[in-house]
Amino acid sequence: MYKKLFWTFIVVGICLAWSTLLFAGRMEVDSNFDGKVDQWHHVADSGEVLKVEYDLNFNGVIDQVQFFKSDKILDRIKFDTDHDGTFEQTQYYSGKNQVDRIEKDSNNDGKVDWKEFFNAAGKLIRGEIDDNHNGKINIWKFYDEHGVLEKAKYDTDHDGKVDRWDRFRQEKVTEAAFDTNGDQKRDQWQYFNASEQLERVAYDINHDGKADYWEYLDKDGKVIRVEKDRNFDGKPDITQKP
Repeated sequence: MYKKLFWTFIVVGICLAWSTLLFAGRMEVDSNFDGKVDQWHHVADSGEVLKVEYDLNFNGVIDQVQFFKSDKILDRIKFDTDHDGTFEQTQYYSGKNQVDRIEKDSNNDGKVDWKEFFNAAGKLIRGEIDDNHNGKINIWKFYDEHGVLEKAKYDTDHDGKVDRWDRFRQEKVTEAAFDTNGDQKRDQWQYFNASEQLERVAYDINHDGKADYWEYLDKDGKVIRVEKDRNFDGKPDITQKP
């Protein structure tokens, strides 16, 4: 009888303590029982959790923060993945706790330079990268419905114009096209085998949008055959060996 009453008082006491902490605005948790707080739960007057902060590696520094739109519905999560005290990655969520996009600051300069976008099934569909950290996206990657890389385009000289286009098969580049004179038209094409070795290069010498000069390469990258279209009808009419 007394034992039963004892445990009843203990349970009631715990519930009252939890309720007091909960409605006070913040609850502190020591999840690994080392005597140090490593979780901070911020709660609205209604009892809904607004934000949870975590010290995941138990070094006394917060390295993950979860923000909620409403109770149990995530808005975003901020990460300090290298535990240097700076949050360099944020995940944004749709209404069903599904990742919608990820933004990263890869060099810790305080500016986002990498973005990833996801479809309703949680598959990666597009990536955007600022590889020289000047605040402008210059690499775009596109993925199929399974999250497999299909194609990409690049502004390699950072002049605000796309000048390279790649196609992929099973995440490996099969073709790369280039705009070498800045007129926004492709005038060079590179073709690769299944091992991503360059096998053939085509050129548009007269810039009419069609290849008229071809180079074929061996496995060491040496040109072994050249074809030319001298009358620009789209067909080679002369073959040469170096």
